[in-house]
Amino acid sequence: VQLQAFGGGLVQDGGSLRLSCAASGIIFSIDAMGWHRQAPGKQRELVATITRGGQANYGDPVKGRFTISEDNTQNTVYLQMNSLKPEDTAVYYCNVLSRGLIYWGQGTLVTVSS
Repeated sequence: VQLQAFGGGLVQDGGSLRLSCAASGIIFSIDAMGWHRQAPGKQRELVATITRGGQANYGDPVKGRFTISEDNTQNTVYLQMNSLKPEDTAVYYCNVLSRGLIYWGQGTLVTVSS
């Protein structure tokens, strides 16, 4: 199973970025896909998840600013991040839930400058 994330980078306060993550090599069905993030010196936290049925769930810090979506045909999950703040700076990890197992990608760095 491989998860390849793209779209991280440097953006100014108030800017936008779009992350994408494509899953490959998954034999069994995908139940949900999502994103977590980890800032320096902090624990990994939930950003957003989305089920195959399209039900989305967001962490409190990003509600109203981030939108998760997916392309089921491509096993790809997207994260549109708007109104970015310096406190959003972190490594963003995509993940897949498949038959009770969670698979993690390698992470992509998002840096928001003030």
